[in-house]
Amino acid sequence: MLTWLAHDSPFPPVEQALEEPNGLLAAGGDLSPGRLVDAYSRGIFPWFGDGEPILWWSPDPRMALFPAELKISRSLGKTLKKGGYEVRLDTAFRQVMEACAEPRDGQPGTWIVPAIIDAYCRLHDLGLAHSAETWIGGELAGGLYGVALGRMFYGESMFTRVSDASKIAFVHLVRQLERKGFGLIDCQMKTAHLASLGAREIPRAEFLARLAELVNYPSSPGAWTLDHDLLA
Repeated sequence: MLTWLAHDSPFPPVEQALEEPNGLLAAGGDLSPGRLVDAYSRGIFPWFGDGEPILWWSPDPRMALFPAELKISRSLGKTLKKGGYEVRLDTAFRQVMEACAEPRDGQPGTWIVPAIIDAYCRLHDLGLAHSAETWIGGELAGGLYGVALGRMFYGESMFTRVSDASKIAFVHLVRQLERKGFGLIDCQMKTAHLASLGAREIPRAEFLARLAELVNYPSSPGAWTLDHDLLA
């Protein structure tokens, strides 16, 4: 049975999430910073379409990337070495979100609705949500955004306008997170794209156990900057 949340209702235990659709836990509530931080700290994230209520999810298994397991294909490695791009962090957060929300081939709509964009921009203003951006010729060519709590990073969405641009930003972000001591990157749902980069499914129980440790490290809210020797 699906739990409906009032404004101040606590989340139910994630073990109550439905098996079909996989991980659907609750509906309702709000997208306030406090609610979102509480959700992420429990392994829960919002995902819903335009015109739907807020839906909260905690799938089992969970797609995740251990930073040390990042895979860089031969062709991507050549692109990284070739250069001709600039990677930045936190210089165009809303632009990245709006680009992620743009229509994609084969998808009738987007879950990155205006309410989601506004909510995560509030988290960004608090220094808890971050973007990684690839710039080519002074134009935003690709990137991704997510949430950071302690030493846990939750990837939300990525986009590309130039081949490999989102992967370039992703590789630099993962290396930066690894240097900062982050232990896990939440990728939520399985996709071939994420698997090609080294992400894999792990049981929700394992994900939650690692999460419980990583979120308890002190956070360092604020805008991030990129180290420029990450791929040296």
